[in-house]
Amino acid sequence: MTKSIKNIIITFCIGCIVFVLGSLFSTGFNFESINEFLIYFSIYQLYTFVLSYVNTLVFNYLEKRKFSSNEIVKRIVYGILGSTIVTLITIFILRVFIEVVIFGDSFDHFITHESWKGYSFGLWITLTIVSVFYVIYFYNRYQKNKIKEQKVIAGTASAKFDALKNQLDPHFLFNSLNVLTSLIEENPDAAQKFTTSLSKVYRYVLEQKNKELVTVDEELNFARTYMSLLKTRFEDSIIFEIPDKASNPESKVVPLSLQLLLENAVKHNMVTSSKPLHIKIYEDKGHLVVMNNLQPKQIVKKSSGVGLENIKQRYSLLSNRKVIINQRAKDFAVAIPMLTKQVSIMRTTHQSQERLNDDYVRARKRVEELKAFYYSLISYVFVIPFLVFIWYNYSSHTIQWFWFPTFGWGLSLVIQAYRVFVDDGAFGAGWEKRKIEEYMKKEDEKKRWN
Repeated sequence: MTKSIKNIIITFCIGCIVFVLGSLFSTGFNFESINEFLIYFSIYQLYTFVLSYVNTLVFNYLEKRKFSSNEIVKRIVYGILGSTIVTLITIFILRVFIEVVIFGDSFDHFITHESWKGYSFGLWITLTIVSVFYVIYFYNRYQKNKIKEQKVIAGTASAKFDALKNQLDPHFLFNSLNVLTSLIEENPDAAQKFTTSLSKVYRYVLEQKNKELVTVDEELNFARTYMSLLKTRFEDSIIFEIPDKASNPESKVVPLSLQLLLENAVKHNMVTSSKPLHIKIYEDKGHLVVMNNLQPKQIVKKSSGVGLENIKQRYSLLSNRKVIINQRAKDFAVAIPMLTKQVSIMRTTHQSQERLNDDYVRARKRVEELKAFYYSLISYVFVIPFLVFIWYNYSSHTIQWFWFPTFGWGLSLVIQAYRVFVDDGAFGAGWEKRKIEEYMKKEDEKKRWN
């Protein structure tokens, strides 16, 4: 169904409701003939469609003015005043057209007997509908702005995540070259072996640095290879303990996290044969812990700020679980969470925007189905009594024909309700905001890491 056809149907339904209300207040549905009923029904529909059109023109004109976000009250006041003025003018023109052109009354007689009574009902109905429309419009705009804000946040998080990952490549290469430089001076043969091993390690860095997560077993294997490089330089000055494999093969950590922690341990502590550095990696309550004895260097080069902070920031973008740092008098430990369930992560700015758009489209579709059902239900509640009224006043009572649309339309509503509330798994109705958040949350929970 196109938007224009949908608007026509909605306007027609509003016209039916206005006709019922207007007839109750004026004639009490005491029409002398079916022709009189059809004439007045057509007049009410004419008023509804024309007033709807001119008020839409006012709304579109004000939209082009592009009021700022802090001028919402001003925008509403202008809208109400504009609707009041054009509604009164339009009602006057329509009344002239109907009384003078259709019913053949003279213009002078029309002006002489014109009173506020002919305008009050139309103005009251129009302003009520316009007020409801503004509430719905600004509520929807508020929701769209929230979605846009979430997209910006997602894009920012994605860019930040990419920036953090891109730090790893030059950071690792820079530190590895420093080690190689030291080895060339101290032990050229070991430097040659180190270069061969470095190429294998760096291949892992290139393969894994763009991933969000890797298995703990992969990271443990890489940690062994990396420690072999460090032991090439420090020999027995480093004592290293590491488990053979993870207790849960599905558990994952951020890539190169162990390398950064091992590198920091060596960087900030003395590593000598008389004071060997003990590094132990083990599991503890869902965390992978890297612990070393604390023997700080007297003079430490200025930190680049990449290592530990990089790990903390990457985890903050992946999960609600935190990196735990525990420094005591004799040892220093960092516990990184082992994640076991997928989480929604922004792979790149483009992918995160596309994923959020898809989630929103699915949620929006579900909400549109709910709104369509409510529109059908409201129409049913007003139209069926209206048909019963027509049957009672203008039909012979031999055939109660109103039961046919009552049961037919009712069956259609039952099927629609089943599809919306039962078949789609949503047991109950709610406001648009709550439904959009609910469906988007479900999409997000399918892709989270714990």
